[in-house]
Amino acid sequence: MARVSLIEPKDRPDLSDLIAKITGARGGRLINAYRMLLHSPQVTAEWLDFMSAVRRKTRLDGQTTELAIMRVAILNGVDYILRQHAPAYAIEAGLTVEQIGALADWHSSRLFSDRHRAMLAYVDAMTRDIEVPDAVFAALRSHYDEQQVVELSVLVGAYNMHSRVMKALRIDPEPSRAPAGPASK
Repeated sequence: MARVSLIEPKDRPDLSDLIAKITGARGGRLINAYRMLLHSPQVTAEWLDFMSAVRRKTRLDGQTTELAIMRVAILNGVDYILRQHAPAYAIEAGLTVEQIGALADWHSSRLFSDRHRAMLAYVDAMTRDIEVPDAVFAALRSHYDEQQVVELSVLVGAYNMHSRVMKALRIDPEPSRAPAGPASK
């Protein structure tokens, strides 16, 4: 159960413009993350712009973006984010159901390219240890240019922030979101 209330649009007509902006950017949906964030309208507006930018306004391909987001969610044990991205966004980005299912134990899976394996090792290091070993960074750089490395780093940092907020405030997934599959580390 959420530790803070989730704002109902009908209860806050003063936020109708912001709610319209959110639903416009999110396919007509006002998800629980934003219903919680609406307690702080200015933070909500900036969060929406920032999270939209790190997801959609980079040179990272959709598979890289979705794998990174889902891996952060798995490592941090945040079902909310995993359910938002798997399977719908992940499949839309070109990932398979098998890849989504194998992500929790990607090290032993043959379903990921060398490029994705280097990226996943980087995501793991950033999320688990913060300090990224030189060998992990070198492997990443052999597949991604500097702009992509910066964008990936910001994406991973953003979803670590997102996952910590969702976990601390115990924001539940929307009932309409199907379970995403195994979320073990």
